[in-house]
Amino acid sequence: MRRDKNALVCAGEEKDSHVSREKAKARELRGTAWWREKISSGECYYCGRKFNPAELTMDHKIPLARGGVSEKINIVPACKECNNKKKYMLPTEWDEYMERLKNG
Repeated sequence: MRRDKNALVCAGEEKDSHVSREKAKARELRGTAWWREKISSGECYYCGRKFNPAELTMDHKIPLARGGVSEKINIVPACKECNNKKKYMLPTEWDEYMERLKNG
């Protein structure tokens, strides 16, 4: 049993390390011309509404906590409302959530 607890601790530490590393990469990307171009239209990737580009947040389509990475293909601009609602959902889970909202 002791070994299992240690394995869980190690897995948790690896996950924390992964998230910390990827957040640092995301902070670096936030300062690039690529990100400024992504937000220049002011459009939220999820709802399509227009915002002041400074109001858009950086969202990982596959969340860091679920194994996502801070690479350009996984990062999109999102309004705060969508980003907060999406939380740790995977793209398929988000699509299902949005479908449930549409169908009431």
